[in-house]
Amino acid sequence: MANTKTKTADKSHPEVKKGDKVKVHYTGKLDDGTVFDSSEGRNPLCFTTGNNEVIPGFENGIEGMKVKDKKTIKINSDDAYGPVIKELVLEVPRAKLPPKPEPQIGMQLVMRDPTGRQIPARIVKVEKDKVTLDLNHPLAGKNLHFDLEIVGINEPDDEEEECGCGSCHDNCGGCNGGCGQ
Repeated sequence: MANTKTKTADKSHPEVKKGDKVKVHYTGKLDDGTVFDSSEGRNPLCFTTGNNEVIPGFENGIEGMKVKDKKTIKINSDDAYGPVIKELVLEVPRAKLPPKPEPQIGMQLVMRDPTGRQIPARIVKVEKDKVTLDLNHPLAGKNLHFDLEIVGINEPDDEEEECGCGSCHDNCGGCNGGCGQ
């Protein structure tokens, strides 16, 4: 993982360390510069470091930053969503899918494992009698680049300003797009 620090503005704040509750604004991009997620125009992502609430490379990338610090990091796919696993691409008989809506490439489905846990699946191929589903995370196998800015460390909860997915609590972060797991 390559880190490029671009700005340190405030030396009086502590550095991010394990166990800290942090608020981060971010823009996530692919190698080609395509933006896949951003907190721009939204509340910052908040999470507690060390709780595995975000991908490892993201958490490692903010370690040592201070409030108002800005940084660009590159996260290799192994420290993001891992490699594409061929065994997670499955052919399913069309008869096992609901008749409506008509399956289309790119459509997202939700499957359940034997324990009832939801598993997102993306349709990658549609044929007359079968549909091919990809259960890999859409960002699996991709290197990710993040422009980061720390906007809070261990701040008291402020009911006026929520973060991440809309409620700032210890498990926040998992539903805020590219950074959550």
